[in-house]
Amino acid sequence: MIAKKDILDNGPFFHGTKAELNIGDLLEPQHISNYQDKKSNYIYFTATLDAAKWGAELATSKSKERIYIVEPLGEFENDPNVTDKKFPGNPTRSYRSKSPLKIIAELGTWERHSDEQINHMIASINKLREEGKFVIYD
Repeated sequence: MIAKKDILDNGPFFHGTKAELNIGDLLEPQHISNYQDKKSNYIYFTATLDAAKWGAELATSKSKERIYIVEPLGEFENDPNVTDKKFPGNPTRSYRSKSPLKIIAELGTWERHSDEQINHMIASINKLREEGKFVIYD
């Protein structure tokens, strides 16, 4: 049991993806990442809708963008990919866990970032990839 003082965030929590899942399904580590062609040691999620939208919009699949409301089933930690040195603290309220997340709902509608914002983000990520700086600490 996690002590109340040790809880990082009370949520609600979101997971943006292009995977088609059902209520009650579990999102678990050791599946192919949304962003790299490798298995991820963690499952990532956020407590902000904006970060979840980026997750859905930037996932590499060609499927429909989806945002699920999820419940962490175990301990979780701040996501070091968007905290610490990159952004002091955790302004995106982004987390990762080696325990599953349970899908409890899907957001039916949400407003996407503009095409201009998405294209700018993709260009920035591609530039980092070319420079060898697009590293996911997993």
